[in-house]
Amino acid sequence: MKLARLAWISVGLGLSLAPLSLRAEPAGHITGLGGVFVRSKDPKALAAWYRDVLGIKLESWGGAILPYDAPGHPPVLTWNAFRQTTDYIAPSTREFMLDFAVDDLTAFLDKLKAKGVTVIKRIDDPSGDFAWILDPDGTKIELWQPKPK
Repeated sequence: MKLARLAWISVGLGLSLAPLSLRAEPAGHITGLGGVFVRSKDPKALAAWYRDVLGIKLESWGGAILPYDAPGHPPVLTWNAFRQTTDYIAPSTREFMLDFAVDDLTAFLDKLKAKGVTVIKRIDDPSGDFAWILDPDGTKIELWQPKPK
């Protein structure tokens, strides 16, 4: 009996000393972003643009599924709120911006330019290389190639 109790005390002590990231979360919390939904005057044309220009595979129901287990893809999705007065989303007048991670920003931008897409701006940053474009509805799209770790 003492051995069993000692084993459970050891397990409990081990769990209490484990990093918080290894402990189980209690039920009832956000596990990740489940989707992005936008309004459009012409949803079918907008979806076709995302398919034909950005290369996003559309499903039979009209939307896309973007997996997170692609090689080199960042292991997280960022959510952030900006002040109403920010110019970070300009020239778009939409209240949101999309950010897509890419494996090779230069190669991707070459494909976009060949399809007539104007690149608004491009920068290199400590967190990666960035470029911005607009979709046909005027939504600003941020393209991000993360720095290798």
